[in-house]
Amino acid sequence: MIAFVSGPVAALAPTTAVIEVGGIGMAVQCTPHTLSDLRVGKEARLATSLVVREDSLTLYGFRDDDERQVFELLQTASGVGPRLAQAMLATHSPDALRLAVSTGDEKALTAVSGIGKKGAQKLLLELKDRLGEPVGAHIGQQGIGTPVTAGWRDQLQAALIGLGYASREADEAVNAVAPQAEAAAAEGTAPPVPQLLRAALQTLNRAR
Repeated sequence: MIAFVSGPVAALAPTTAVIEVGGIGMAVQCTPHTLSDLRVGKEARLATSLVVREDSLTLYGFRDDDERQVFELLQTASGVGPRLAQAMLATHSPDALRLAVSTGDEKALTAVSGIGKKGAQKLLLELKDRLGEPVGAHIGQQGIGTPVTAGWRDQLQAALIGLGYASREADEAVNAVAPQAEAAAAEGTAPPVPQLLRAALQTLNRAR
């Protein structure tokens, strides 16, 4: 298994970072939260998990080993593949997921795109003894199931700037998709940052 990749960031896309490792560009699938930390030309180190399929080899990248471990543990639950596991980590931090599962917070799981009420109930049962207790001292102050996307504006803007857009362009794109985020918040769900990023990129492409 490829445990991590380290090197300069060669390119960034809405869902992928290309890290140059020994003269080879490694395409790594990442959440917007992880991508927001990266800058083209800057050194980066990502914990990784290699998913092998009959017709593909896909490398998933994470901020740290803890996030990778949770990604892999999530896939031990029936019906959870790498894409859904990544979507869960795009919506919630590892500790927020641990807290949600340990406290039976069904609402936190249904905030993830692709997980309905029955799916959430099933996951709570299957993951209860697998993820363990939260390890971060700050979780108790944040509340149950606090999503990574609580600061969706900052996260989205950082991701757009990381993709090469100017601060002014990023601000305008974030403002353009704000109604979508506010609508999600009004329904009690976390703003879906991956979808917001795609929508923001569409507004920028139309403006150019």
